[in-house]
Amino acid sequence: MEQAQEAQGSLPRTAAATSPENPWPLRVLSEKLKAHIENSPESWVEGQLLEANVRNGHAYLVMRDVDVDYSFSVTVWASVMRSLDNAPEVGSRVVARVKPSFYAKTGRLSLNAYDLRPVGLGDLLARLERLRRALFDEGLFDASRKKKLPLLPNRIGLITGRNSDAEKDVIRNASLRWPAVRFDIRNTAVQGVNAVGEVMAALRELDANPDIDVIIIARGGGALEDLLPFSSEELVRAVAACTTPVVSAIGHEADRPILDDVADLRASTPTDAAKRVVPDLLEELNGIAQARHRLDRAVRQNLERESQRIASLRARPVLANPHSMVQLRLEDLARLSQRSTYSMRGSLARGQDAIAHLRAQVRALSPQQTLDRGYSVLQLADGQVVRAADQAPEGTEVSVRLARGRLTATITTSQLPEEGIPA
Repeated sequence: MEQAQEAQGSLPRTAAATSPENPWPLRVLSEKLKAHIENSPESWVEGQLLEANVRNGHAYLVMRDVDVDYSFSVTVWASVMRSLDNAPEVGSRVVARVKPSFYAKTGRLSLNAYDLRPVGLGDLLARLERLRRALFDEGLFDASRKKKLPLLPNRIGLITGRNSDAEKDVIRNASLRWPAVRFDIRNTAVQGVNAVGEVMAALRELDANPDIDVIIIARGGGALEDLLPFSSEELVRAVAACTTPVVSAIGHEADRPILDDVADLRASTPTDAAKRVVPDLLEELNGIAQARHRLDRAVRQNLERESQRIASLRARPVLANPHSMVQLRLEDLARLSQRSTYSMRGSLARGQDAIAHLRAQVRALSPQQTLDRGYSVLQLADGQVVRAADQAPEGTEVSVRLARGRLTATITTSQLPEEGIPA
């Protein structure tokens, strides 16, 4: 009938063509939705079974997403159930090949499963390792991205389960180490589908608080499936984007969720996280006492060393008897003065001897010496010395210079010496 009506143009052919005056009957919408939905291809999905009811060989399941609170009804027909190795169990993690199914009379949407397989531990580990490798290649685990924890945090943000052992361990151990420590606690789900969303919300809130110096995400030990939220890619990227240093304290030493790799510090346990985030007051006081002791010893040693240096300097002769230095210089000055005097006197004596020698030489060559030996010198009136007889003919007045005094004489005889006879 509907096809006939549509062919006659009495009903709109598309949803956009409907109007208040010309609406679709509800059955038309349901049938069109059924045709559209059931035309979707089969797909593999993963989830956790919340319900598993088996009636008349058929299984009616409720599958929920492993990270968020989304669920779907899944029907496994008896023909498919007979091919399964194990019956579905509540709480198990499975992958299923499903196709959407829409029941037009009630508008109920469900999934029909044509294959159902449990997710084994090996499959989970392989998936986690692939995600870990992808995030590593992206650089989210680089040491250069790690932020340094403060030496003494003013306030610590703690994300953990409500009234959990992890919360008690962190608070007790941190308070024992540093009694003045303060916490801002956010209690969240730490396993199950709500864990990722609640932890991320608490993380954003604490990271936005400027009073929070470091954030600890803590949880006790558990099975691999229980710790899966802390390997969620969404949570890992949220931690990587934090501006506040984040400490991962999930499970025990052997547990290694991906959160450990991206956090700024990985603690083996919640107790270890408390010990590594705050210093030990007793150790710090002991360290201060040791530092003061070392400082006092260094000061004393320095004073003793400088006192010894001063004593050594004072023991030197120049400081023990300062006048000795002046006395030595006075003695040097007297010695040098005496040497200068002796040198001066020697030089004068030698000069006097030289002068006496020269005087004797000059006197020996002096004409006066010749006169003193009895010789005389005749000089003409013009002062010329008479050396030969022909210079003073008879009647010439000459002056006779004697050793003492002078005479005037007239030449009465002038005779040249004979040859061969000395004058």
